[in-house]
Amino acid sequence: MTYAYDPQNVFARILRGEIPCRKVLETDHSLAFEDIRPQAPHHVLVIPKGPYVTFDHFAAEASAAEQADYVRAIGQVCAVLGLCPGDAGGGYRLIANSGDAGVQEVPHLHVHILGGRVLGRMLPG
Repeated sequence: MTYAYDPQNVFARILRGEIPCRKVLETDHSLAFEDIRPQAPHHVLVIPKGPYVTFDHFAAEASAAEQADYVRAIGQVCAVLGLCPGDAGGGYRLIANSGDAGVQEVPHLHVHILGGRVLGRMLPG
């Protein structure tokens, strides 16, 4: 599978410091920042620093260190935000949109972490 990464996408520009963001967490391989159009009291995006378009692209081509760092960063953000259900945080939702059918708006892998209120059912039925 071939993945076309656009180095001018908004997240690549954030990573290069061309566009500011409100950082929540930064690690060697990941960056977490507040969404500019929050859909919940807590709405944070977590992106890998490498040029990955979708999760399957990341899983196929990222190093083990990048993959471990990214997964840990997502967990750390949930803890920093106080959303972990085991800690009486109530819970959270993770969303990763991929491709046109998944309505991915930015062609750089990113996970949305939403929480801080009951979010309702994700899909009807």
